[in-house]
Amino acid sequence: MKLIAVDYGEARTGLAECDPGELIVTPITPQIEEKSMNKAARAAADAALARGAGALVVGLPKNMDGTEGARAAKCRRFAARVADAAGLPVILWDERRTTVSAAAILSDNDVFGKKRKDRLDSVSAAVLLESHLAWRRQHPGENPPDVLMPSAPEAPSE
Repeated sequence: MKLIAVDYGEARTGLAECDPGELIVTPITPQIEEKSMNKAARAAADAALARGAGALVVGLPKNMDGTEGARAAKCRRFAARVADAAGLPVILWDERRTTVSAAAILSDNDVFGKKRKDRLDSVSAAVLLESHLAWRRQHPGENPPDVLMPSAPEAPSE
């Protein structure tokens, strides 16, 4: 299934995608440059729909001890908005250390300065998606532990 990963941030939101066979992960550029949560969620949903995704994977920034703080709560709100806007399931996935890994990848490839800033969140989304795909390969047929489904549309009142 084609998946879109989202690394939500206060100012920039990175995206990455995998092919339908779930073998190749590619960062999507340009990143979403939006401070409004609603507009960033809509842009992520639009990207997923335009690319034919069957679901999205949104990074959940847990604390190093595995607990969730204010940032994780904000990402949960964002993920719910993406699910509703796209009408697709959203998998919340632990994103601890994805930015550190992405920064190392960019450094190893001599990407610094503005180019690094323009790509960091999308590379982080790619690291996030690779982590999720590795889990899927190790747990065939299992559902991820934290999935949000889109809210059912309200029935029109008469």
